[in-house]
Amino acid sequence: MAGTSIQNSLIKFSRQRKAPLILELDLTEGLMEVRPPDPLAAVMSRHQPTIADVVTGLRLAREDDRVKALVVKLGGRPIGLGLVQELRSAIGRFRAAGKPTYAWAETFGEFAAGNLPYYLATAFETIYLQPSGDLGLTGLAVERVFLKGTLDKLGVSFEVGARHEFKSAAEQLTEHEFSAPAREATKRMAESITEQLAKAVAERGKLTEEQAAALVNGGPYLAGQALEAGLVDALGYRDEVYAAARKRVRTTEETSLLYLLRYQRHRELGNRLRQLPAQGPRPAPGIALIQAAGMIRRGRNGRGSPVGGGAMLGSDSMTAMLRTAAADQNVKAVVLRVNSPGGSYVASDSIWREVIRTRNAGKPVVVSMSDVAASGGYFISMAADAIVAQPGTVTGSIGVLTAKPVLREAFGKIGISTDAVVLGKHAGMFSASHPFTADEWQVVDTWLDHIYADFTGKVAAGRRLSAERVHEIARGRVWTGADALEIGLVDELGGIEEATAIARRLAGLPASAPLVHYPRLGPLDRIRPASNSEDRRASVSAAPGTPLTGVAGVAALTGPGGQLGAAAASAAVAAALLAELTESWGPVWQAAVSCGLPSAGPLLLTGSWTFA
Repeated sequence: MAGTSIQNSLIKFSRQRKAPLILELDLTEGLMEVRPPDPLAAVMSRHQPTIADVVTGLRLAREDDRVKALVVKLGGRPIGLGLVQELRSAIGRFRAAGKPTYAWAETFGEFAAGNLPYYLATAFETIYLQPSGDLGLTGLAVERVFLKGTLDKLGVSFEVGARHEFKSAAEQLTEHEFSAPAREATKRMAESITEQLAKAVAERGKLTEEQAAALVNGGPYLAGQALEAGLVDALGYRDEVYAAARKRVRTTEETSLLYLLRYQRHRELGNRLRQLPAQGPRPAPGIALIQAAGMIRRGRNGRGSPVGGGAMLGSDSMTAMLRTAAADQNVKAVVLRVNSPGGSYVASDSIWREVIRTRNAGKPVVVSMSDVAASGGYFISMAADAIVAQPGTVTGSIGVLTAKPVLREAFGKIGISTDAVVLGKHAGMFSASHPFTADEWQVVDTWLDHIYADFTGKVAAGRRLSAERVHEIARGRVWTGADALEIGLVDELGGIEEATAIARRLAGLPASAPLVHYPRLGPLDRIRPASNSEDRRASVSAAPGTPLTGVAGVAALTGPGGQLGAAAASAAVAAALLAELTESWGPVWQAAVSCGLPSAGPLLLTGSWTFA
């Protein structure tokens, strides 16, 4: 009896391995640019796909005769515009192989904006919407909260230095509404993205641009209205979507369902195993994919602090990856994947230098921009051999700013007085109890001018533009990738596959040359310390004997078995956050933290850009 059961199981397993496949992808939990470096966050996000895994899986699937169709569930957690456009391109290439694609959603918004998930859906052959759902195709609105009125009542004012007029992050503290330059840049960003959305609607529905624009302006839509307008192809529940897919690809054998990421991992593992006998223990020459995601700081990659939040891109980690790739004989070129709003000027400059050194070592560097590559994110990109951006990538913001709160009037209202013993001409210049003097403004202006001149000078050299042209398109302004292409800040529109093709061409490699996540480290490599700063483990581990610093170090010291008592923990956390601000902002850290600017540093994207 047991033998028969085992035999039946083996027969079933064999059939499943050979059966035609319908691949599934669930994007309702979001999509990551790169897996987080710390173990806890990595475990918590283990079921979320990364863009590189999805793109690779779709590439393998479109070349596999076993794969008959793709079904993707949309909605839920938001996905950035750059990632959506990367997915749209990958879906388009899958469809070009003659394979049916189905997008379905319980709702595109549920009484909220759903522009981006629907924009992604337009790349599919068939769109299903649940009958109870709706379509939040509404166009874009960009709103910023301005606090000046409240601050005036409190007696708080701000002194802001910026290079130049479009670097407007501090305006929410100094203005009652958008300044003319900020409104101009914001309006153009919204127009460019709306144009891209309307173009996708027009191409899918074979409509004129005017008809598509009218549909975008006419939303949101109930499910029945969306069907009547031709924005979706059918109304149906999950079972009806899958029934339609099975009917479409009906074969002599029963089809099996398989998650796209499971398929991708199995195929990649099988390919590596098949290559081993031919190439021996040494991998084939290829392209290194290095991820540069998060706000830029000095030190190592990690999770963001309670002040800054989000992922942190450490210059030590990034420069170690680039050094290792430059020295690796099997790496012939680098694709640097950038998804960063910027941060520390000094850290950005360190990464910029290693990009130059990698190129000087004979390894071409091609940047692939994701959702955002602005300010410091553009700084680390500008020296590459080529820059590839998505049409919606937020890019540019070539500028710098600082701000100082002046609290003298506020202190007076509540009876607070201050006094100081100052030794040194500029020792008290960043105090919030008084405004800058003329001499102190000269110091601040010198600092801002130096950073702006260095930034724009390196843009001019990297992009082969005149200094005058760079200043014209810089001045702290943000652009979409589509507009950045027109003004010379990027070379081509596309994603990882386009960047990889350019890297292969520049390195003289065949189209079959592999793209490999770099550096490829095992679990033990993430635990064992690096032996020196040239060791590939240096990208993730600290040097032996180096004390843990920053918020991560405090967590280690105050956790179970930690060395600090509860009373000291809050002080240690405060000290760690203070250290982050001091490193990132340099001499103006006090002004930065006092006015609520992000902890990452002065080369940070103006404002917060979120598209729904």
